[in-house]
Amino acid sequence: MLLVSQKNAIAHALLESLNQGRLMAPLSNTVELDQEGAYDIARIEMNIRISEGEIPVGRKIGFSNRQMRAGYGRLAPITAPLWAMMYDRTVHFADDNRITFALGKLPQPRLEPELVFRLHSTPASDCTVFELIDCIDWMAHAFEIVISPYPDWHFELTDAIAAFGLHGALLVGEPHTLSAKSRLNIGEVLRHASVSLSRLRDGEAAVVATGFGQYVMDSPVLALWDLHQRLRRQQNFPPLRAGELITTGSWTDTHPVSPGDVWKSAFASVNIPGLCVEFTA
Repeated sequence: MLLVSQKNAIAHALLESLNQGRLMAPLSNTVELDQEGAYDIARIEMNIRISEGEIPVGRKIGFSNRQMRAGYGRLAPITAPLWAMMYDRTVHFADDNRITFALGKLPQPRLEPELVFRLHSTPASDCTVFELIDCIDWMAHAFEIVISPYPDWHFELTDAIAAFGLHGALLVGEPHTLSAKSRLNIGEVLRHASVSLSRLRDGEAAVVATGFGQYVMDSPVLALWDLHQRLRRQQNFPPLRAGELITTGSWTDTHPVSPGDVWKSAFASVNIPGLCVEFTA
């Protein structure tokens, strides 16, 4: 078991890696780290970021896509989702579903197409999934920019939890308020929806991937529900609250991005507009 001083040192090292864009060896190379210890490091990082002026605005869910988990994990495939905090400095809203984003020093950035929910009220700890849906204000399409401080994206789940859940930034599209009628079957609608990704690079355009809402724990709504249940068991973190943004996980695998790339998305079977992002240095 790691000492508090060791967890503090790891938290500072990971934050320095993020800020400087430097890579480091996976923590699991040298220390025994379970999920509880990894979330302890995440909590220390959260406190440091808050003390430096960052404001938590929501959570990201990672590895909720069961289709992509098998490609991650050094010793064994990842088999469970994770979550991490998002901050006012990492969340950006697109203008008319178009945005330019500077990658800066983000280590090994990749893109994921996701669905975001905003909560208008705080869900009760014992609420049902339908009562949780009633707490949703709006949904929106987003690109999460995920990062890895570990070379070649080789890590264990606990390494990823400690490294901010691999969260680098979230680029949010046009919000769509949920009506009372749409709430009745939003889980099924999103389950059967699909998204396609295309990329323009060096003058060549290509469709890169297609994904489905059902890949995300059968529906993004159920990914949100799973996070709510997990937080009930993690007393060291605040539960979901009114005003939070929750990005529910990627509909496709991750895709490396570079300055000069232009990425676009398009949905089918759900009335959500796609996004267009141009990456700069």
